[in-house]
Amino acid sequence: MGWFNYFGLAVMAVVMIPNIVYAAVQKDAAVDRYRNKAAYLAEQIGRYGCFVLMIFNVPYTYFNFWFAHALTVYLCVNGGLCVAYLAFWAIFRNKNGKLKALSLSVIPSCIFLFSGVVLASIPLIAFAIVFSVTHILISYKNIGE
Repeated sequence: MGWFNYFGLAVMAVVMIPNIVYAAVQKDAAVDRYRNKAAYLAEQIGRYGCFVLMIFNVPYTYFNFWFAHALTVYLCVNGGLCVAYLAFWAIFRNKNGKLKALSLSVIPSCIFLFSGVVLASIPLIAFAIVFSVTHILISYKNIGE
C-alpha cells in the first residue's frame, strides 16, 4: 500500500454516511449536556487526525501491514465493525440511551485503534487514543437520564 489507503477511505465512507444522514434529517436533535471545551477540542483533533490518517499514509510514520495476511485481517475486522456500526445505527435510529451512545462511540474507536495497530501507524494510534477517550466520555456524559 502506498501513500493512499483506498480501504481506509471505504471504511471512513461507511462510518460517515449514517452520521451525515442523521445530521441532515435531525438538525436540532443533538443536545450537548456536557460542556467541556478541552474535551471537545481534543475529540475534534483526534477525530480529524484519524480521518486523515485512515486515508493517507504519511511516509516514515507507518510501517504498513506487519504480519502475514494482515490485509485480510484488516478487511475482515474493519468490515465486521462497519457492519456492526450500521446495524446499531439502524436498531437505535429513533432511540436514545446508554447502549446507543456507547455502541456508536466505541465501535468507531475500535476501528481507528485496530487500523493503527495493524498498519503500525504511530500517529494513527496516538490520534485514535485521544479520539477514543474523549469521544466515549462526551457521548456518555451527553446521555440525559
